[in-house]
Amino acid sequence: MFSLDEILANVSLYWFTGAIGSSFWPYYARQHAAQWPIPEGATVDVPMGYAEFPAEILHPPRELAERTFTDIRRWSAMPRGGHFAAMEQPELLAEEIRAFYRPLRGMA
Repeated sequence: MFSLDEILANVSLYWFTGAIGSSFWPYYARQHAAQWPIPEGATVDVPMGYAEFPAEILHPPRELAERTFTDIRRWSAMPRGGHFAAMEQPELLAEEIRAFYRPLRGMA
């Protein structure tokens, strides 16, 4: 459970930086867009990682993700957390991000 101060700080971060609209876009697009934002048959070919938090809203199958994201370097099932993982499990998320980037250091 989050305190009112934590919720206000989080919402303020999005609102005051002007990022509130872009943070809502995926939800809007899912309900209103005629197609997925990545064109049919297109791929995303940069290294990516996915941290699957157990209380997240959606759980895409890796096989489906691999059709679009061709360079999945890390796919982790996290032990706890959900949709607001950065607030719920900040240390766990930070370590997962570090673990993803660690092998990429020095690649250019």
